[in-house]
Amino acid sequence: MKTLQCGSRLRARLLSASLSGMRRLFIAAVGLVALASLHAATPTATDARAQELIRTLRLAVLPKESGYLGIIGVSAQKVEVGGRMLAVQSQNYYMLTRERPINYLHWLASDDTHILVEGGPLDYFIFHPDGKVEKVTLGFDYAAGQRPIVAVPGGCWKALKLHEGASFALMVNTLSPEFTPDRVKIGEGAGWVKRFAGSTPWATPDALRKLIGPNWIPDAAH
Repeated sequence: MKTLQCGSRLRARLLSASLSGMRRLFIAAVGLVALASLHAATPTATDARAQELIRTLRLAVLPKESGYLGIIGVSAQKVEVGGRMLAVQSQNYYMLTRERPINYLHWLASDDTHILVEGGPLDYFIFHPDGKVEKVTLGFDYAAGQRPIVAVPGGCWKALKLHEGASFALMVNTLSPEFTPDRVKIGEGAGWVKRFAGSTPWATPDALRKLIGPNWIPDAAH
């Protein structure tokens, strides 16, 4: 009798373990299907899709820097900066398109974080005040080294460039503390180019000049 009871308990445990394993497999399968469905549901990155997003999100051309901008809002919390109160954070939509593929060189006092939402890839060029230079590729091909987010410290120069062949790149960016017009500088000149030229193989004078674009400042002081 004891032998039969032990056998029954063993079979029950095996059945329970089997059902538990089946449940885990089922959950994993559902997760994979959900991920596949989400990927399949992402609209194709086309020029028509870019125009749809511009209309839907009410994006407008950003003067001087170029690209498209849409204001989302600012945080309710405040912080004192330079004797005045600013929102801890502001948020925007930002988009580059085939027709406007470059966000031209600019400097921001705020920390600036860009998150790629749709489209891409694009290159993010960062020029630190200590002379360090970085190029980060925003995209969804993680195996190739692309990343969906980049965080840039305040006090850096930066520029963005859409990859050739890409239709658009839609991002959300947050600035901490909030953006104010008096805490941004757009454009640079020969002194800046001389400072960063040759700091990395891609930082040729011609390439840096193209990142400045129409905002070239003759005899810009440093």
